[in-house]
Amino acid sequence: MTDTRGQQPPYQGYNGALPGERPAAQPTGAYHPPRAYEGTQGGGGTQGGQQSASAVRRPRTGARTTPRTRKARLRVAKADPWSVMKVSFLLSIALGICTVVAAAVLWMVMDAMGVFSTVGGTISEATGSNESNGFDLQSFLSLPRVLMFTSVIAVIDVVLMTALATLGAFIYNLSAGFVGGVELTLAEDE
Repeated sequence: MTDTRGQQPPYQGYNGALPGERPAAQPTGAYHPPRAYEGTQGGGGTQGGQQSASAVRRPRTGARTTPRTRKARLRVAKADPWSVMKVSFLLSIALGICTVVAAAVLWMVMDAMGVFSTVGGTISEATGSNESNGFDLQSFLSLPRVLMFTSVIAVIDVVLMTALATLGAFIYNLSAGFVGGVELTLAEDE
C-alpha cells in the first residue's frame, strides 16, 4: 500500500497545557483580582487594613441616599391539593376544639347567671297544665347534652371544611390555568 498524500512532516506532539493544568504563560505568583478603583495603589485596595482616601467610593451627585425597599411580583400558579387538605384538616380540628370549649364556657356562664332557671320557669308555666309541669328546659339543655351536640357539629365542620378547601384548591388550579393565577407583590421590611 502506498501513501498518496505525498511527503508529510514528522509528527510533533502537543506541547501546550492539558485541561486542568495552568498554562506556562501565566505568572506563578499570587493571584491579584482586577482593581475596582483606579486610584488604589499597590495590588489591593487596602493598606494595613485601612482604605486610602482615593479608594473610597463616593455617591454620584443627585443619587438617592435613602435605602430602597425591594419589591417582588410573584404569581401563585398552583395550589397543591394534598397540602391544602392537610392544612385545612388541622385548622378545622383547631376550630372544632375552640367551638367545643367556647360552648362549654358559654353554658357555664349562662348557668351561673341563672338564665336557664329563669327561662325554664317561664317556659314550664307557659306549657304546663294541671296534670303536668310542662317542658323542663334545664334537663333538656344540660351540659353533657350541649357538649354532645357541639361535638357532633364540630366533627361535621371538620369534614366539610377539609372537603371544601380541597375542592377549592382543585377549582383554583383549573382557573389559574386559564387566567394565570393570583399575582402578589411582596415588599421587604426595613
